[in-house]
Amino acid sequence: MADEIYYKLAKLLDTLPNGFPSTESGVEIKLLKKIFTPEEADLFCDLKLTPETVEQIAERTGRPLEGLQDMLISMWRRGELFGVEVEGIMLFKIIPWVLGIYEFQLNRMDREFAELTEEYAPYLAKQFFNDKPQFMQTIPVEQEASGQHEALSFEKVSTIIENGQSFAVANCICKKEKALLGQRCDKPMEVCLAIAPIPGAMEQFTHWGRAISKEEAYGVLKKSEEAGLVHLAQNIESGHYFICNCCGCCCGVLRGMNEFGFTDAVNSSYYAEIDQETCIACGVCESERCQVRAIEEIDEVYHVNKDRCIGCGLCISTCPSESIRLIRKKAEEVTQRPKDEQDWMKVRGQNRGVDFSEYI
Repeated sequence: MADEIYYKLAKLLDTLPNGFPSTESGVEIKLLKKIFTPEEADLFCDLKLTPETVEQIAERTGRPLEGLQDMLISMWRRGELFGVEVEGIMLFKIIPWVLGIYEFQLNRMDREFAELTEEYAPYLAKQFFNDKPQFMQTIPVEQEASGQHEALSFEKVSTIIENGQSFAVANCICKKEKALLGQRCDKPMEVCLAIAPIPGAMEQFTHWGRAISKEEAYGVLKKSEEAGLVHLAQNIESGHYFICNCCGCCCGVLRGMNEFGFTDAVNSSYYAEIDQETCIACGVCESERCQVRAIEEIDEVYHVNKDRCIGCGLCISTCPSESIRLIRKKAEEVTQRPKDEQDWMKVRGQNRGVDFSEYI
């Protein structure tokens, strides 16, 4: 009987546009059991994507009000749902597996969880990267995206940061997962940024990361660029609330390209181009900067594979001969970005053929 609620929860998560595919082995159920008690899974299934107060949840579901807020707050602190206090009022809603429950397990992840996630990765990748629009877009190194074509507002990390009112940084759960498996790379760990449009909001998320200032957020971006990490944000035009800074060996999205063969795993407006006449074949771009294996040496000259390049601009900033530049793709080569998260969910849901209207 207890297992039934986990299958119900798994079905709900797979009905959401982000997806949560089933497997023959049932590894996805093992993951949910690792995170949720049966009682927590049952409550999650009663919630909506639209934030609600405790009183609204109790009235709509018929659940007793007594003890409900404590349970919801506990689940929020355990990364099982989203919660926030606005002007003294607590609001709660469900979240997808990615980006959501998985990332919020940062401080609860152990080796067993990491092993289960790795086992589930190929199944999740097949669904997650096959469906469009992509969840992530590359945000290029800002100074490298300028030139004859000015970057659009949603292609600038500065726009995302300046639109925020509070900020937080946390360790990268992808790198933590790899570390638990003994496969940790040497890239910086504390590089995942969250941004909120409400002052002080991020001070409530101490169970995930730590609140920082706007200036510190810019510092995280600079540190990430220097380390050769790719800026990835939601594939939308406005309303961004995170910037991931990713390496090709640990990041679940970039591994979608490197390990699972989804060359269009992220949306990008640019690709890099190397000037063959001035390239001195030092190899820095290929060996130290490119995270998606888009640069190769042919006859002692380096070339960019346009089909793999995600236009991050990392190769440009360290080119000693200044032989690399970013080229804007033709409009038809870029997946049209939804206006905001709600629009993304609508389009993605239609493309996946899922009806999640009962959860709105």
